[in-house]
Amino acid sequence: MSDNDPQPVGPAPSENGAPAASLADPTMGSGAPNAAAPVSAARRYRGLLIGGATAIALGIGACGVGVGVGLSGLTSSSTSRATGGGSSQGTFGGGSGGSGSSGGRQGTFGGPGTTSVNATAATDAQKVGVVTVVSTLNYSRAEAAGTGIILSSTGEILTNNHVVQGSTAIKVTVESTGASYTAKVVGTDATDDVAVLQLVDSNGSAVTGLTKATIDTGTLSTGDAVTSVGNAEGTGNLVAASGTVTALDQAITVANDITGTPEHLSGLIETDADVVSGDSGGPLIDKQGEVTGMVTAASSGSRTVTGYAIPIKSALAIAKKIVNGEASSTIVIGLPAFLGVELATAPGGSGAQSGSDAGSGAQSGSGAQPGSGAQSGVLIGGIIAGTGAAGTGLTPGDRITAVDGTAVSSGDALRSMITAHAVGDSVTITYTDASGATQQVAVTLTAGPAA
Repeated sequence: MSDNDPQPVGPAPSENGAPAASLADPTMGSGAPNAAAPVSAARRYRGLLIGGATAIALGIGACGVGVGVGLSGLTSSSTSRATGGGSSQGTFGGGSGGSGSSGGRQGTFGGPGTTSVNATAATDAQKVGVVTVVSTLNYSRAEAAGTGIILSSTGEILTNNHVVQGSTAIKVTVESTGASYTAKVVGTDATDDVAVLQLVDSNGSAVTGLTKATIDTGTLSTGDAVTSVGNAEGTGNLVAASGTVTALDQAITVANDITGTPEHLSGLIETDADVVSGDSGGPLIDKQGEVTGMVTAASSGSRTVTGYAIPIKSALAIAKKIVNGEASSTIVIGLPAFLGVELATAPGGSGAQSGSDAGSGAQSGSGAQPGSGAQSGVLIGGIIAGTGAAGTGLTPGDRITAVDGTAVSSGDALRSMITAHAVGDSVTITYTDASGATQQVAVTLTAGPAA
């Protein structure tokens, strides 16, 4: 497992049984954190059993975490991203294998999950401007599935960051035509859960002639009719779930599918539409059939579904900055710098992998050897082919102790040091080899999985 392997965390009901909120766009409003049931993200994972927590995520993947197959568990008073269908508990992805029941789903990562109980197949009109997204994660066969919105005729796609986080390859299908394309990451904003992709043809050129979604940046009101359209449960078939706006300017907290750390969103649209895993990144449309929000999370832990969407005006403001190349403390343009090592977990589980180090190519487990006393640095468990670390002399069993002369104390520290650099930069890695000798090697950083 590489440092960017997803480590889902699942939501759990709070003491009063209400779900906690999930990611929201901090640029909108200042509503107090929702005290409802936990919310999960809507990504679904395919082909990879993540194990561990239970939660509902809107993202969907065949056997993975997030809005892909496999749901991740959330902590109490947190919401899970892009999980669907009311408040439920389960794993992101819900594909095949596993059990689940509608309304309060329970399952394991990569389990089947359930499809929306109040949804129908999307109409031809509802498919226009919508894409399904399948991300290959961390150089592995694991996949995550979600949804996206076409912003331009030349293939710019808006989706949630958690739909593509940790991806090393992305395939997008335009649902109105059935045409499939490779997508490149233009940029991401993990804090606000927004990402922009660029579709390219077989020659690597931007596509042309796509029909973009019709956007409505007007203000909604409580009680307005809305419909969530998305890649429910990662099947690749769009589903439409109708409902109403139940609240505006909502704030939620959700545990990141990959890093496991809590993230906070505000200014969200709350809806009772039956949002499920795989819907993440998809449109919330108004009664005129126009996109008014981007679905990002849903409650879990109760039978009543509460979905959350980022107002489209907020999402577009962030997308514009990404397209213009305006990097910031929250916005990453392109792909992050990547070292290309996997960090070992310590025997006996003392060095648990965090799966959060997408930028360093290293897991955050400390790799400390139990009973041997504290050791500085982080232990390498593997080298990823085709990355900067490959062919440099670094091998599993080496312990990285410094980067450019700055001591490395943990996997997280290593990740931060690496992602502070740009792709193509050269860094000096100081390490201790299996014999205990101190060595140094220069490594040219390559582009890593999406941040």
